[in-house]
Amino acid sequence: MRTVNLADAKAHLSQLIELVEAGEEVTITKRGKPVVRLIATQPPQQQLPSLAELRAKMPRQPGDAGAFIRSLRESNRS
Repeated sequence: MRTVNLADAKAHLSQLIELVEAGEEVTITKRGKPVVRLIATQPPQQQLPSLAELRAKMPRQPGDAGAFIRSLRESNRS
């Protein structure tokens, strides 16, 4: 948690908001006493892996995809 005085908060409000959006809490003090606590209205969103990263983690399917689909179709007919 970060603590800043009121004058610094006024001068750097945009930066403080970015910190809060990233998940940090900020306390603003007036004459050394905490008066305001800035917190995000929603929890920070987790960054999802890219499609390429997901594909890299998946095991490769052996054989031809067309043959695999045909075998699935034939197994459902029985």
